[in-house]
Amino acid sequence: MTRLAAPLIVIGGPTAVGKTQLSIDLAKRFGGEIINGDRLQFYRGLDIGTGKVTLEEMQGVPHHALDFLDVDQDYDASQFQALAQNLIRDCHARGVLPVLVGGSGLYLEGLLYDLEFGGKASHDPLIRQALEQRLEAEGVEVLYAELSLQDPVAASKIPIQNHRRLLRALEVMQVTGQKFSDQSQHEAAQARYETCILALDRPRDQLYERINARVQAMVAQGLEAEVRHLYQVAQGQLLPSVQGIGYKEWWPYLAGDITDREAVIAAIQQNSRRYAKRQLTWFRNRIQGTHWLDASDYETALAQATSLVQDLLDKQAEKGGTL
Repeated sequence: MTRLAAPLIVIGGPTAVGKTQLSIDLAKRFGGEIINGDRLQFYRGLDIGTGKVTLEEMQGVPHHALDFLDVDQDYDASQFQALAQNLIRDCHARGVLPVLVGGSGLYLEGLLYDLEFGGKASHDPLIRQALEQRLEAEGVEVLYAELSLQDPVAASKIPIQNHRRLLRALEVMQVTGQKFSDQSQHEAAQARYETCILALDRPRDQLYERINARVQAMVAQGLEAEVRHLYQVAQGQLLPSVQGIGYKEWWPYLAGDITDREAVIAAIQQNSRRYAKRQLTWFRNRIQGTHWLDASDYETALAQATSLVQDLLDKQAEKGGTL
């Protein structure tokens, strides 16, 4: 695969670290448009619990891949890959710099490396989506243990850090009923775009304080009412769209199985902290060439990010490339 000459800016990092502000500041500086990569923000009605950017916060910067799914619709990484590629292509055609703000790891990896997600015969979107959600909610160790039990040969050949291959192996086995090791596959991972990949981080205690405060702010903004509405729409079913952190914790409470509201809030905070840790680990292990920025000193981080993006654009210009 030939790498595309047109540039792509990627902003990653854990939840509550400050990605939204950086993405908007960079988009304003370079005349860019933002593409959302957080799968939960694809859904209409999942606003407060996902920290979805508001119209005021957008500051006039166009945002894409927000609010285009109903809560009962399924969506997976392969579908996002096609959508994002089209959005990026459209930005380039209009001379606009695309800025991808990532949240969901596999979705970002699939886009950056143009990964093949498998043929139709052994692909099931519902199974794939369920596995992706389990990866986020339970962590890679649980799924890897399942693969080791069901197909030790495949597990011995798939590093635990290779989430894409792990999910693919489990998906194929669930769809076909056969061991993944019996089906020889190889999918090359090569970067598709000329990218400037920026990732924000903060000291761990500061990040966790921000996460805890953010959850409390969400509750104050009406998170419980938002989830109650979704609970009614879903008729009590825990649909894939509401299995994310900030939503699933309310289900037992709304069903009457538990009565401690503060315990629900504490669970959201704890799960969010754990998720942030997994996000950091995933990004460090899976995405090469990342520029890490300390979000605790935002002005310095913004200056560094601006310089890195400008460097990429200057190199593009030297090669005769354009947006």
